[in-house]
Amino acid sequence: MTRDHAVPQQPALQRPEPAPRAVSRQPVPQGPVVIRPARDGDVPAVLAMFDSAVAWLTAQGRTGQWGSRPFTGDPKRTAQITSFLAGGGMRIAEHGGEPAGCISLGPAHDYVTPASEPELYVQILVLDRRHGGHGIGRALLDRAAGEARDRGVGLLRVDCYAGHDGRLVAYYESCGFTRVAPFTVGEWPGMLLQRRL
Repeated sequence: MTRDHAVPQQPALQRPEPAPRAVSRQPVPQGPVVIRPARDGDVPAVLAMFDSAVAWLTAQGRTGQWGSRPFTGDPKRTAQITSFLAGGGMRIAEHGGEPAGCISLGPAHDYVTPASEPELYVQILVLDRRHGGHGIGRALLDRAAGEARDRGVGLLRVDCYAGHDGRLVAYYESCGFTRVAPFTVGEWPGMLLQRRL
């Protein structure tokens, strides 16, 4: 090849260095998500999941949902979680062998309008924030939908905090739920949602 026919050399593309990612203080386990029935010894793990969620929300200035205090050590919160466990509808999602999320299914809370047909109700859904981004909440909601179908029930309902910017309502909508009605408990704004199965 002569000099006249040489292909001009292109300068190397300069790509910006990626921004450093925040490093978690605790490693996030890897592996599949496994959902199992809750056991008697799971109450402390569920309380720790709430503690994680409360700390995460508080760090964002979002204390309207569950306040800013840990659930662990609060007798009222412990009794509530123990009651959900005793109801038989609590499920634990494990991620990498660790408890990562919890859902409890049972009767609707007394502050929401009763359903006019048989339903399965999501009493609580909580996630240890170290496991965020792995689809654990969606997996638990899909498990609840499957359990409802297995029982011949065509309606899954949930209520959630509707304050701040409504992100939690939008999350449930992204999981196939539709809005039914807003409500308030004291000053706490909520939204009742449903998912047809």
